Amino acid sequence: MDRLTPPSTARPVILCLSQAGLLLAGKLAKALDADIHGHAVRCPQAPHHFGKARLHIADLFCSGRPIIGICAAGILIRAVAPHLKHKSTDAPVIAVAECGRVVVPLVGGHHGAITLARRVAERLGGELAMTTAGDGRWQVSLDEPPQGWRLANAAAAHRVMPQLLAGDGAFIDGDCVDGLKEWFQHVPRGDAVVLTVTRRQQIPAENELVYCPQDVMLGVGCARGCPADELIDLVMQELARADINAAAIAGLFSVDLKADEPALHALADMLAVPLRVFDRDSLAAQAPRLENPSPAVQEEIGIPGVAEAAALAAAGDAGVLIHPKAKSRQATMALALAPSPVHLSRMPGRKPGRVMLVGIGPGQSAWRTPEASQMVLGADELVGYGLYIDLLGANVAHIPRRDFKLGEEEARCRYALEEAATGKDVAIICSGDAGIYAMGALVYELLDRAEDQGGVSEAARRVNVVSAPGISALQAAAARSGAILGHDFCAISLSDLLTPWAQIEKRIHAAGAGDFVVAFYNPVSQRRRTQLAAARDILMHYRGGDVPVVLASNLGRPDEAIRYRTLESLDIDEVDMLTTVMVGASTSRQLDLGRGAAVYTPRGYAKHLDADSNAAEPSS
Repeated sequence: MDRLTPPSTARPVILCLSQAGLLLAGKLAKALDADIHGHAVRCPQAPHHFGKARLHIADLFCSGRPIIGICAAGILIRAVAPHLKHKSTDAPVIAVAECGRVVVPLVGGHHGAITLARRVAERLGGELAMTTAGDGRWQVSLDEPPQGWRLANAAAAHRVMPQLLAGDGAFIDGDCVDGLKEWFQHVPRGDAVVLTVTRRQQIPAENELVYCPQDVMLGVGCARGCPADELIDLVMQELARADINAAAIAGLFSVDLKADEPALHALADMLAVPLRVFDRDSLAAQAPRLENPSPAVQEEIGIPGVAEAAALAAAGDAGVLIHPKAKSRQATMALALAPSPVHLSRMPGRKPGRVMLVGIGPGQSAWRTPEASQMVLGADELVGYGLYIDLLGANVAHIPRRDFKLGEEEARCRYALEEAATGKDVAIICSGDAGIYAMGALVYELLDRAEDQGGVSEAARRVNVVSAPGISALQAAAARSGAILGHDFCAISLSDLLTPWAQIEKRIHAAGAGDFVVAFYNPVSQRRRTQLAAARDILMHYRGGDVPVVLASNLGRPDEAIRYRTLESLDIDEVDMLTTVMVGASTSRQLDLGRGAAVYTPRGYAKHLDADSNAAEPSS
């Protein structure tokens, strides 16, 4: 089976730049379950707004959201072109004429764009302008089967399709062909290629595409710490023995106690299917249907089995066990057949739950990584300080959010972990980087404690935690002001809310003695006005008052400001809570050029430069 990318399931955005476009968007939004984003000036009645169209389109595209642009195709093309990756992963982009008569899938034709464009055209009564030959002739995308079905050898589509276009049609066969009979109705019959519909294992011929119904439920159990290779080997071996194509597996199912088991996640990732878990009560209810109950499992976790029970629970009451429990030394597996193919949105069980620590950088979306944008888009709920969530703009308006105030950091992280334990993917939105003076460390600190010692519940401790790096303020300040971090540096927070001032003071002395460039976070607050002055005086003791200082405020935002000072002239009243203070080392230099000032810290190349200069001097 080819490694497949699941189809895009993100909620589409209908983007409009005019009143006519907004009217058209209103006709589509409900039918497509889509959001309407309108230009802030031209479409003030739109539910969600944006200012700069190209930037907003690029942001949506990088987030993976399908875009239906009621505007000129050129705007969409120019906006997404720098971000194109691969046809199997790029988000769908569709251009719709303002009159509604023409609908053009531009990007992502192999990732849902053609299907979505067809729905738009049907809704508007417009014409679907296809540029791919097969879709136009047969009204289907042979590499994009209906929901609940998978093309097992998708990589062969580019080879088989031209044969079909140039040949004498397709021979369609297989033991599951009735399920796709209607879908294939316009495909010409002949013998140029073979389209096989089956859940059985099959090595495709050069001119063959194999389609599988995703109706096989894979139940799995394993000991804690089971090697992933052992579990994968067991499953692949038993699939061969059962003559079941791996592409027919709809999902991987287990008990919730194993929600964090790395081997299960590795197997699900290898099969490109979702992992879902059931609680023990749900699995215990399957006991009368089990063929191989286990006293050992009963004794250990209170239910008579996991693999068979999970497969049957996923298949439902009408499902049947088609491959009873098989086991290796540390793992078990079983297969059950559901009465019909299962779509991802209706997958039984619950997700294992995930907390995503997302650093969105200082502010502007252009500084946000695609990984961070995708995590935000994939979240079931956004959690964070309200200002940080607001910075994400209209792109996330459809995602539920839970705002917390400053000072509620512990409650924020505890809430996210416990909500994830119920099966949600929760994104904690952090300014800068989540691991630098943000929520990352607190999340792990809560996970490191038992519930009765101030930690979180056992279920919360089993959720997966992932992190997307962001641009921290010190990086942004350095980039905007030159290269002050060109040599060794450190960051020190001057907030004494959590760290005693004596300890902070000790670290400032250490930074001074070590001649580090220092980035001061949380330099002042309304209550704290003396720490920055004290830090200035300490560092002056070690490096004098002439070293350059950079004051960087509101980085990446419209009112961004960079100011250059010396340590001696640093005025505390110039600094507020949104300022990052960067103090140069004794070697740091301010360079004043015609285009403005820059601060840099040499790394030691001077000896090479001096040597080169001396070598170039003429001998006397």
